[in-house]
Amino acid sequence: MVYLVGLPVVFALIGIEALVMVLKRVRYYRWDDTLGTVGMLAGNIAMGAATKSLFFGCMVFTYQYRVFDLHAILPPWLLFFVALFLLDLMFYVWHRASHRVRFLWAIHLSHHSSEEMNFAVAFRQPVLAPLFKIPFFSVLPILGLDPTIIVVVGTISTLWGVVGHTQIVPKLGIAEWFLNTPSAHRVHHGINRQYVDKNYANMFIFIDRLLGTYQPEMEPVRFGLITQANTHSPITLTSMEWVKIWRDLKTARSFGEMVLYVCGPPGWRPRCLVPTQTQGQRS
Repeated sequence: MVYLVGLPVVFALIGIEALVMVLKRVRYYRWDDTLGTVGMLAGNIAMGAATKSLFFGCMVFTYQYRVFDLHAILPPWLLFFVALFLLDLMFYVWHRASHRVRFLWAIHLSHHSSEEMNFAVAFRQPVLAPLFKIPFFSVLPILGLDPTIIVVVGTISTLWGVVGHTQIVPKLGIAEWFLNTPSAHRVHHGINRQYVDKNYANMFIFIDRLLGTYQPEMEPVRFGLITQANTHSPITLTSMEWVKIWRDLKTARSFGEMVLYVCGPPGWRPRCLVPTQTQGQRS
């Protein structure tokens, strides 16, 4: 559903970016980068299709154990905004975990691997993400959200996320205080020291402000990974951090070290070893 609605929107936005490129004589796209994005998108769509029934089934199951019945408590208009907020709060949790838990970062890093920032990058989505999102977003029905409204607000949230991936939109004044604008999301994709691991929310940037992870755009943003991938191969981007995890596991001296190599922050090393450069530290 998201892609049926989103792809035409993205194509229209890309057309606008192309016009701006001609008028301003700048370059926001590279063919190899865009082709890599298309490959990642194909894998993501395939995984999403394969796990769609599982995801919805998990939400239907957890909805049976809801703590609140928000549909009975709230009027429809208020329920809609509460659902948007709760969804974005869970997105924040998932997104922050995807930067701070290494095996989740192994999945998520492909989205950050582009050194460009354009509307197409919004669809540079990890192949395994649809599967690993399920445990996070299946919590929402327990809070009282019917699975159907989660699908609806999830589609809206995803489309909003697309708009953030661009360099042609400047700061938006007062909107920067409460919405995740293109400026705020450029920061999230930045590898400048002060930008790393900031601005996780998808719609409501005030969540980052409240939780101490907000950073405004102050200087030109450099995009990508701190140690650039230097490849656009979907297979390599999907597997590269898993390969590093496997190598680290073979050096582990205890079960505890094995757990931390997999579930610790990216770049974790035992104290007796020299720390590696961390990615978020996006390595």
